Amino acid sequence: MTFLWKGAYMNKTDITTLAKNFIRNSPANHIPKEAAIHQNCAGIKIFEAPIFALGAAGDELFAKYKSPDVIGPHFLCPVEWLATSKTVISFFLPYSGEIKTANAADCNWPAAEWLHGRYEGHNLLRQLTEYLIKTMSEAGFKSMAPSIDPRYKNGAENTRHTSNWSERHVAYACGLGTFGLSKGIITKKGMAGRFGSVVTELDLPKDTRPYSDIYEYCTMCGLCVDRCPANAISLENGKLSPLCSNFLDKTREKHNPRYGCGKCQVGVPCESGLPT
Repeated sequence: MTFLWKGAYMNKTDITTLAKNFIRNSPANHIPKEAAIHQNCAGIKIFEAPIFALGAAGDELFAKYKSPDVIGPHFLCPVEWLATSKTVISFFLPYSGEIKTANAADCNWPAAEWLHGRYEGHNLLRQLTEYLIKTMSEAGFKSMAPSIDPRYKNGAENTRHTSNWSERHVAYACGLGTFGLSKGIITKKGMAGRFGSVVTELDLPKDTRPYSDIYEYCTMCGLCVDRCPANAISLENGKLSPLCSNFLDKTREKHNPRYGCGKCQVGVPCESGLPT
């Protein structure tokens, strides 16, 4: 089903085009000179064009995420966020080549460009999310984003490592990509970037997941193991979130309010595409 929007019918292609134009034309998609940590960061583009995947709000995978072995009972399914929801729109914003190249230069502290991508990029991600919600809501379809909803809890159920809505698990369910050894999602545009999602009662054709295994796109090459400055990743155990979080805390202390790392997402075969 498509819906009438300002005299024309809108489908997935239209939503994708709107998002691409928003990112392309937004002044916020370039690091502002007045906020630049280093002068050479000023003006650098943050995101490339986003990619999208659409999932069913009633997909049984969302219910499975409530299992203690996956996320936990505190995870809220799309229909628990919006009772009339029909579609979950998941999208990925790849970082620009400049940001990825800067962060791949060493395996110690995050590059200033990456810190800007994480902080200023998050603000732009929220703006895009709000824009998509506004567009669909004005067309007569209730829409919302769990990640910016007052009910969203990061570190739910007395743990800082899970929340009641996971952009990565949602991306997997919608068909956007599979998990890698570092617990990031590998998409056709790689894993170095940011994920977002919108839950809407707009009923659009759903994408078919082109994979069946949660690690299908990961070759288990182990390069992310060597790149992790916190020694939080291993071939045997994947990523240990407490070690990763402790290192992120150190970057926040050093660069507050910015923080981040992303070393496992750059300088690896899955940085900008599917590894071969």
